[in-house]
Amino acid sequence: MTADCEVILTEELRRIAPEIAVESIDRTADLREEFDIDSIDFLNFVAALGQRLGLEMPEADYPEFHSFDALSAYLQKRV
Repeated sequence: MTADCEVILTEELRRIAPEIAVESIDRTADLREEFDIDSIDFLNFVAALGQRLGLEMPEADYPEFHSFDALSAYLQKRV
């Protein structure tokens, strides 16, 4: 399931930041800074991930979404 979560995460990131080459990002850097995501885009991104994966992603968990790797790990634990 690891690969599936990363594919979905990458696809959803490309929807909100299509100009970014996901393959070349720092996977441990701050996700919002790395992709230049504003708060509205971030909320849309989290909602899209939750919907695609059938997960509730409460606001209290948002601090866990600080990097690509951290969010990927969060998703893998819950799928």
